[in-house]
Amino acid sequence: PDVVLRYAEHSEAVVDVFWPAAFGVPETPSRLVVLFHGGFWRQDFDRTHLRPLAGALTRRGFVVALPEYRRIGGGGGWPLTGYDVEAALAVIPSAVEGVSPGRIDPVAPCVVAGHSAGGHLALWAGLRAGAAKVASIVALAPVADLVYGAETRIGDGAVIDLMGGSPAEVPDAYADADVLALLTGEVPVTLIQGTDDKQVTVDMSRRMADARGVTYVELEGIEHFALIDPLAHTFEEQLLPALTR
Repeated sequence: PDVVLRYAEHSEAVVDVFWPAAFGVPETPSRLVVLFHGGFWRQDFDRTHLRPLAGALTRRGFVVALPEYRRIGGGGGWPLTGYDVEAALAVIPSAVEGVSPGRIDPVAPCVVAGHSAGGHLALWAGLRAGAAKVASIVALAPVADLVYGAETRIGDGAVIDLMGGSPAEVPDAYADADVLALLTGEVPVTLIQGTDDKQVTVDMSRRMADARGVTYVELEGIEHFALIDPLAHTFEEQLLPALTR
């Protein structure tokens, strides 16, 4: 990262920020992309595995912010994980402007994106922030339906671990973390899913295909991690167009 920012006092409240590859501050502000990493919300996975994707996006002119958040096994779980991503999204534009004025337009809506569990967090925080703060959301194989994820024990029970129980045991937590109820169409959503995904199955994403405001893109023969690989054809053909809509 070119700079590391903080959005809260705890140890995980950091944001890696990557400037566009061109030297110096641009004459016109760059678009800000806030990118949330996946890993089934578990401590074993952190933001570093999305740094190659962040670097590729900077070479296309984006300013990329890659936040960390508290995860299962490291003080996270619901609702603290949700609080972190919401706090990060609220702070990042003004914090970026504070360290490098003119790099972005701090009052312009940003793009929020996320992969896998980070797709759920991007949807949840982005939809709650609304159109005044978020121009669009790009969800890459998101764990979008938590009730379905709990029932199918996706990620070896990752949803149950995040929520602290099953939907029957902690229904209020599931209602709070639900992104399907937030899909009013106010913030446009692009959901990109591969049919060969073994981590987040295509059946989950198909359940969102007809939701209000969602553009659903299904990719034949694509697996889970190809969606965040800057060398895969999906980067040029699907991700970049979605981020610039």
